Amino acid sequence: MASHSEKIKSPFSPLVTKMIISAVVLGVFAIVGTTMVAFTFEQTKEQIAENQKQATLKSLHQLIPPNMHDNDIFTDTLSITNLELLGSKNPVTIFRARKNNKPIAAILTAIAPDGYTGKITMLVAIHFDGSLAGVRVVKHKETPGLGDVIEIEKSKWIMQFDKKSLSNPAKKYWKVKRDGGEFDQLTGATITPRAIVKAVHKALLFYKQQRDKLFI
Repeated sequence: MASHSEKIKSPFSPLVTKMIISAVVLGVFAIVGTTMVAFTFEQTKEQIAENQKQATLKSLHQLIPPNMHDNDIFTDTLSITNLELLGSKNPVTIFRARKNNKPIAAILTAIAPDGYTGKITMLVAIHFDGSLAGVRVVKHKETPGLGDVIEIEKSKWIMQFDKKSLSNPAKKYWKVKRDGGEFDQLTGATITPRAIVKAVHKALLFYKQQRDKLFI
């Protein structure tokens, strides 16, 4: 009979034993790490949502200042799907500005699907009469130093759309100057502005077709 002082031998080799211990330690760390990430997300998700809201409101109010409307422009919205004119097969958001319960403007989320390096997401603000209040690019992957000057923080290029409409300029001039149109291109980057001009024109067409339905 074995003595109580005799050590119980492991059925595994020392190498296998070390691997099992390492796997257990890694598993514990993974569980702890996942728990901490989940806890951190839960604690910060409200702040993240608030930050996103404020960033969106900043862009909206650059286009339609607070003194022009008296409704909550962030919550007075519609979700619309129109691949042909708004550039997305998924629903996009339309923000509505009103004053004294009368329509002032609609801010369409429009996507230019044919940017140089991918989709360009914009806010296109259109006064009730169909003229542009302005355009802002809110998301893109265009080349830094070239295509990224479509951002208002980088240049004033995007402001050339202010006060334009379907009739100003005429349809044949809704192109960049290189293509015989009225809009400036960017030095060293033609594809990006070409995509934006086309997308803004399509957004205006959508607004013309759907204006009365947007403010119901």
